[in-house]
Amino acid sequence: MFRLPDAWVWDFWLADDGTNYHMFFLYASRALGDPEARHFRASIGHAVSTDLTNWHRTRDALVRADPPAFDDLATWTGSTVQHPDGTWFLFYTGATRTALGVVQTIGYATSTDLLTWTKNPANPVLRADSRRYETLGTSDWDDEAFRDPWVFPDPQGDGWHMLITARDNTGPSDNRGVIGHATSPDLRTWQLQDPLSPPGQGFAQLEVIQVEHVNGRPTLVFSCLPSETSATRQATGIDSGVWIATAQSLLGPYDLENAVPITGSSLYSGRVIRNRHTGKWTLLAFQHDPNDPTFGQICGPQVFPTS
Repeated sequence: MFRLPDAWVWDFWLADDGTNYHMFFLYASRALGDPEARHFRASIGHAVSTDLTNWHRTRDALVRADPPAFDDLATWTGSTVQHPDGTWFLFYTGATRTALGVVQTIGYATSTDLLTWTKNPANPVLRADSRRYETLGTSDWDDEAFRDPWVFPDPQGDGWHMLITARDNTGPSDNRGVIGHATSPDLRTWQLQDPLSPPGQGFAQLEVIQVEHVNGRPTLVFSCLPSETSATRQATGIDSGVWIATAQSLLGPYDLENAVPITGSSLYSGRVIRNRHTGKWTLLAFQHDPNDPTFGQICGPQVFPTS
């Protein structure tokens, strides 16, 4: 378990440097009072562990910038990977408020030691393109959903891929959730691509996407609450938080129509990681029920259901 007595902790992601596990997490002061207000006061904290259970908090990774900037409202979820030259890249979502609503774009920071991070002065490196994705003001959705970058090396060794929480620009609003996609030769320059999944798969949005080879099988992990699934899925009455779907490869196709929830809505933002000591894949998630006194903390590792 990871808990801060004076702050809510929610979305997070993990990196393994071969000796320690690093957890980067969103947090905001409980002095705000309203848990929903935390989203617009989010900073990115950092904790270190040797066993995925006992965590030591270290210096924060990133905070929002002074306006005007792409991240002058909040810094949101991302991922952390290491370039072959040893440089660590922390990709994250920048949120800024406009006259129409909140716009989300993607930038990165770099580090040589995972502790001190320098934002890329050319941020953001990716934004939604209305030719491929929904943009603010073109539907009844209240923000421009383009966030939660998950970055991993190309399976064939040809550069890098980024999966993105995004929405298609066509179809019913409750069914527009897609897996956005971008590619890069070097982690520094990025090219937006068509989504890797079609709309109409039963989700208004697929959050905190992650894809891994789990026990040799490409597996997609994402989070979606019942209220953010399509009307058809909501009619089933199934409670949901963290979901998994099978895939033909890390780049899809993903079987989203047959995706299944592996937790209820009390757990969210699920991440999987292979435990170096046991060899088993484990799941961590944050406690999401605001009526539970444990709301705003990250639960200890659990056995991942497909392991």
